[in-house]
Amino acid sequence: MLSYTLKRIFFMIPTLIGIIFITFLVIRLAPGDPAEMKLRASAQGMMADRAAMSIVEETRKLYGLDKPIPEQFAIWVKRVATFDFGDSYKDHRPVLKKIAETLPITLTLNLITILIIYLVSIPWGVVSAIKPTGWFDRVSALILFVLYSLPTFWVAMLLIIFVAGGDYLNLFPIAGFISDGADSLSFFRKVGNIAWHLILPILCLTYGSFSFLARFSRATMLEVIHQDYIRTARAKGLSEWKVIFKHGLRNALIPQLTLLGTLLPALLGGSVIIEQIFAIPGMGRLGFEAVLNRDYPLIMAIATIDAFLTLISLLISDLLYRVVDPRITFEGR
Repeated sequence: MLSYTLKRIFFMIPTLIGIIFITFLVIRLAPGDPAEMKLRASAQGMMADRAAMSIVEETRKLYGLDKPIPEQFAIWVKRVATFDFGDSYKDHRPVLKKIAETLPITLTLNLITILIIYLVSIPWGVVSAIKPTGWFDRVSALILFVLYSLPTFWVAMLLIIFVAGGDYLNLFPIAGFISDGADSLSFFRKVGNIAWHLILPILCLTYGSFSFLARFSRATMLEVIHQDYIRTARAKGLSEWKVIFKHGLRNALIPQLTLLGTLLPALLGGSVIIEQIFAIPGMGRLGFEAVLNRDYPLIMAIATIDAFLTLISLLISDLLYRVVDPRITFEGR
């Protein structure tokens, strides 16, 4: 298992370089560059002036945008290898410092979401699979299909209108990660304040993936409980609880662990919308603003970190196979 882990980590390096290369090309294909956008922000209507164009050229030279594309890419790969992402084009603050301020917020939001999704959806799917024609399965199927069809941004706007200070109730904060002045609170009160702010964003991020995973859990469990070894376990006189949870659930978890590797990237992408709607100062919102400002170092740094987290989540999901089923070996052919 150790050799497999080391091989996977080794092969992550060319994969990460490929992702960086594609992201680099996509960014360069976008219209406009930081020099022109910065000049537009400071002096509207001056782009046709010769002096203004010289300022654009000087700014491009300052940012290194006048160099050939291969040279720019080589410089960026060197920066990634040395963990030096440079300074932001927008405010000239170090990119790593800006990410360090926002990444914990995004990871907190997404890790809590993943935990809730798996803790609720797997038991829900198992209960539905035990009696596939029962009333619980039929009612839950209707509820889950409805939830899965609801757009996230639409649900977020409805929650703001009805329970977050809109036209009706004012039960939850409409924006932010923590209240102003909460730094003076005790540890537990501060945690409670953060949880109060995250209830609505987590709800918006949870229901779609929960609906899909609950139905997927039901389907995998139905496939497992009709296998011969389940009938054999029942014939031995084992209790239904042991048959379902000890023999059936462990084998049904393997396809669900495969989805774990894709769930974190999906949530990181979806959190961009949620962070923007609820004004959460996370990495998703930071990346959205960086794209609007053509802040190349910040965009590339966020894309690199997202790619790294995606590869790590895929590796973790593979290693969890061995935890669920010790018979799985990574060294065999």
